[in-house]
Amino acid sequence: MDISIIIPCYNTKHSIEKLNSILLKVVGENFNSYEIIYIDDGSPQKDYKVVEQLSERDSSVKLIKFVRNFGQQTAISAGLKFSKGDWAIVMDADLQDDPIYIPQLYNKVQEGYDIVYARRINRKHSLIKILESRVYHLCFNLLTGMNTDATIGNYGIYSRKVVNAFNNMDEQFRGFGLLVKWMGFNCTYLDVEHGNRYTGKSSYNFHRGIILAFNAMIAFSQRPLKFTVLVGFGITFISIIVSIIFIIRWLLGDVAIVGWTSTVLSIWLIGGLNIFILGIVGLYIGKIFEEIKKRPHYIIDYTVNIDEN
Repeated sequence: MDISIIIPCYNTKHSIEKLNSILLKVVGENFNSYEIIYIDDGSPQKDYKVVEQLSERDSSVKLIKFVRNFGQQTAISAGLKFSKGDWAIVMDADLQDDPIYIPQLYNKVQEGYDIVYARRINRKHSLIKILESRVYHLCFNLLTGMNTDATIGNYGIYSRKVVNAFNNMDEQFRGFGLLVKWMGFNCTYLDVEHGNRYTGKSSYNFHRGIILAFNAMIAFSQRPLKFTVLVGFGITFISIIVSIIFIIRWLLGDVAIVGWTSTVLSIWLIGGLNIFILGIVGLYIGKIFEEIKKRPHYIIDYTVNIDEN
């Protein structure tokens, strides 16, 4: 099979039919064989019902329905696991990732690359969302040592070699873009116009973004732990210097009366830092706990036109 198109769906019921019609036209004109895999990630709008109707008319349209919401990144994992194409396209279902660029992505990857990312220009997100994204990437890069780009999403084309390598990564954190970047395959970029969302609004809010950021940082780096070590060392060093100063003053007969303010502030400072450091360590222990349980990444309710073998 030439190409597999992986599309996670969550509250995109009203855009799926239009997206699918565009996709069938684009891939039908450019590829001999293809499959379009939609993953219903427990959508409250019951996106799967629209996909079922489409799959009845065309066997190349396939559905994976989760029993509940497991997250967009996990949905992408499921789609890639069942894909059969020599190349995989990953895109969103809200029409912000325009299907017309698929032939260009495919032509670009034939130049010898394993991955071609669609780099979004003239992003149609709100100013607040763009600022949140930039802050997230800035903090993430600082705490992990990686170099991520706020203009790069999941939209892109990936070789079977990349897909197989990703499928073999069994860790609980399923951040597709970050895991693929970590692999280090040969990649390049294609500038694409970022489309307007067809309807509704993104399910990624500030709260979800913070959770994703923390999970990604803990999954990809030990820098937060190293940072706490440096903080502890700095406090110890300052304490030693202050102790030496007070000893010298005592030897010189200059004994200062220590007030309650310095005592309370010291207790609050050390107590707060201890809780902060223990919290970071606790997050890492929590991730270890999640990994050792070896739970499945997702649970499928049923599939349509999918060979589960």
